[in-house]
Amino acid sequence: MEVDYSKNALKDRDYWKEKGTETIRNRISKLIENIQETPFTLTISRFGHQANAKIQQHSTNCGKFKTMQKQKIINDPLLGFLTVPQGILLEICNHKYFQRLRHIVQMGLSMYVYPGAVHTRLNHSLGCLMLMREAISTLKAKGVEVSSLEEKAVCVAILLHDIGHGPFSHVLERIIIPTMSHEEFSLRIMEELEASSSTASADILKTAILIFKNGYHRPFLHQLISSQLDIDRLDYLNRDSFYTGVAEGAVGAQRIIRMMNVKDDQLVLEEKAIYSLEKFILSRRLMYMQVYLHKTSLGAERLLIESVKRARKLMLDGVPVFANEHLHFFLENKYDGESLETVLQHYLALDDNDIWTALKEWSNHKDKILSTFSNSLLQRKLFKSVLQAVPFEEKMLSDLRCRFGDEFVITEEVPVKIYKAGSGGIHILQKSGYVTDITELSDLINYEFANKKELKYLLCYPK
Repeated sequence: MEVDYSKNALKDRDYWKEKGTETIRNRISKLIENIQETPFTLTISRFGHQANAKIQQHSTNCGKFKTMQKQKIINDPLLGFLTVPQGILLEICNHKYFQRLRHIVQMGLSMYVYPGAVHTRLNHSLGCLMLMREAISTLKAKGVEVSSLEEKAVCVAILLHDIGHGPFSHVLERIIIPTMSHEEFSLRIMEELEASSSTASADILKTAILIFKNGYHRPFLHQLISSQLDIDRLDYLNRDSFYTGVAEGAVGAQRIIRMMNVKDDQLVLEEKAIYSLEKFILSRRLMYMQVYLHKTSLGAERLLIESVKRARKLMLDGVPVFANEHLHFFLENKYDGESLETVLQHYLALDDNDIWTALKEWSNHKDKILSTFSNSLLQRKLFKSVLQAVPFEEKMLSDLRCRFGDEFVITEEVPVKIYKAGSGGIHILQKSGYVTDITELSDLINYEFANKKELKYLLCYPK
């Protein structure tokens, strides 16, 4: 087919092109005139800018055009896209207390062994929210009645369950402030958020606090947050496995969630989930043995603990030690006798960065013990760590103390408990309707295995 490139042909082409443009514009204008109060999204590839301008102008003039409900879409590398709807959940995500979790690592100093393990408590909390929403949807689809208030409250509770963590998560828990755990701080922060919220949000937070404390009349909601098979564990096992590269820790979280049910307001798992549950418990044990209790990670964490303890001792002895206002507050034990509001104010101003900054300053301190601990962490010139199942001989410890000094020989007992059978265990709903503990049905997770309590012994000393 020959193409006519004559002037008349080109003129006709331009005419019909302009005619088509005008027709589309007219249709858009007519569509805009018919808009009442129904929100919608309009996408036009070629004339999108003109149409968008018309829509904005029309909405400004008539005041009848409502924008779509805002929401936040977050791309999680482990779980995919997470949608946080407008309202209390989005408000919490944007709150400064929650954003603080960006600067608190999930796995303490596991990064010294697994360099990828630098994910934060914020990553974990958002992942928990996504899994919780899946769990509630699953239960509602199975006929479990969950009110709108309960659904929002349990999502708020799981989003805030770790908001009370301090620098380096569990590593410095009860070290910076020995009198309170991170769960207690989480509860106090939730209460503060409730006190400063609007009436509607306050009702949700009040219910979330009851669920968090296990004071709500439907126990399964608390069990979704804190139990031996909760949303918290389903996320952190997979997340920690992903970021460390330890594939043995991965669990079938989606499969387990879809097997959840409720009987007599107690969380149960359907019988066909038993193999996934066995994998869950075994994966948790493998993660403890291979990751959480890795001797090098434990050794590095002990150095961090001893650094903070040494700085506190020096400060209480009157020796000048660098610390910002908020860390100084805790190192000098000023929290004794202070109001909870003041303690929270200082605590919520601390994160990992404050400790790293202090370590840099302490590495040049005239106190040899403090500077040695600090430099060991900053330069990753860690102490030799030994982890074993039997206590160390006293003669060996005595020889090491004579050689290096008491302060440089660190020992610790490390308890290991993977699963506890009984009323707080994982309950299986059999086809007959009878509910029993997983240890009574599983060939792998028997009662002896479940109740086995191990004790490891850690020894750290200079190389």
